Amino acid sequence: MTKNNKLTFFIFFALVLGVILGYVLNVKSFNTYNTNILSADNQVKNIDFKLSAIKDTTVSQYAVLKMDKKAALQLRKENETIREKKLEPLTLLSDIFLRLIKMIVAPLVFATLVVGVAKVGDIKAVGRIGGKTMLWFVSASLLSLILGLILVNIFKPGEAMHLPLPSSNSDTGIQKVALSMKDFISHIVPKSMAEAMATNEILQIVVFSLFFGVATAAIGEKGKIIIEFFDAVAHVILKVTGYVMNFAPFAVFGAMAAIVAKQGLSVLSTYALFIGEFYSGMLMLWLLLIMIGYIILKGRVFNLMNRMKEPVLVAFSTASSEAAYPRTMLQLERFGCKDKIVSFVLPLGYSFNLDGSMLYMTFASMFIAQSYGIHLSFQQQVTMLLILMLTSKGIAGVPRASLVVIAGTIATFNIPEAGLALLIGIDPLLDMGRSATNVIGNSIATAVVSKWEGELSPAQD
Repeated sequence: MTKNNKLTFFIFFALVLGVILGYVLNVKSFNTYNTNILSADNQVKNIDFKLSAIKDTTVSQYAVLKMDKKAALQLRKENETIREKKLEPLTLLSDIFLRLIKMIVAPLVFATLVVGVAKVGDIKAVGRIGGKTMLWFVSASLLSLILGLILVNIFKPGEAMHLPLPSSNSDTGIQKVALSMKDFISHIVPKSMAEAMATNEILQIVVFSLFFGVATAAIGEKGKIIIEFFDAVAHVILKVTGYVMNFAPFAVFGAMAAIVAKQGLSVLSTYALFIGEFYSGMLMLWLLLIMIGYIILKGRVFNLMNRMKEPVLVAFSTASSEAAYPRTMLQLERFGCKDKIVSFVLPLGYSFNLDGSMLYMTFASMFIAQSYGIHLSFQQQVTMLLILMLTSKGIAGVPRASLVVIAGTIATFNIPEAGLALLIGIDPLLDMGRSATNVIGNSIATAVVSKWEGELSPAQD
């Protein structure tokens, strides 16, 4: 068994062990806390329903209900705090791994993209490759959004919920973000490279790296020392990545054990329909992307998918495409993609080509509307699709980014933001599928652009 296959095996083994331990903990140790949290949630829902029926807020019943709600929320918070405290040893494993990965990603993107752009050479070549890359990204994003919209209209997963419209004072704890074009463009441009590196703003790092790389190529011979330096830096960081990846099985074990211990397997049955239909949609998107990849790459697309097993497993288990970034990069270069293409396309993909997140956004937005019996016309659905297309760009570094974008978008269509509460509980489970799909989408995109540029070499072992 090769070193790569060993790591993949250990990651999968850790994933299974994590689920088993999480289930045992859920049943043996966390049942009381989970029951109390569920009971408090139901109590809050009932109180909200009663509050919405009271028209006169000065009556004594209103004040009593407000006090009861406060007590229920306090009970839920206390139980959640105790549960989180007991899970700390497990969550610490995945937290450390994700911090180590984030430590690597920003300098790796910067070093490799500068080298990639400088090696591409003149700005015309950068523009040509950039144009082909963005053509693929926009097409793949539209495909994902449209597929999500079609499937959610066929499956109608929200209709089974039959929920009454919530009171306007319900709080989800998620801040909505309605990005205007001005906000989006100003967010792209970094005001400080140090700040962009510190906050892992990938899109801002990409912009600075493009300028730096083009300028390095423009100064000719003097720039060669810069290229050699950053090339060496990139190789050092990839070596560091190798060390960090050895910790991946422990992180996967901790992450899976924590989520199953908290949510239990019951969350799967409660939302089984939505989760099942969403993952069916993900599978269809995978097949579509692989099929398009096959048209361009022929049989080599299957070799590419085989190489992506480990990055996909890491992304799925940790619910972070970022965690798989360094390994995805390495496997693409071994597949035969030139380093200058990989280091140019892949970082852009992490801001512009989140195929899994795209499919989820249309699916989730329509699910919330269906749950409250809100009908959206075809024109409204198309408008929502286009808004999501714009507002989802450059969100890779935002925690719970998809939920944040959905919160900003559904408000435009008078869909209650409180509906996000339906998704918060299962979002980590769905995030795993989104992250894995993002890795698949970006790896195929990089291979396709390499092929279009005539820069795809035979694979290395």
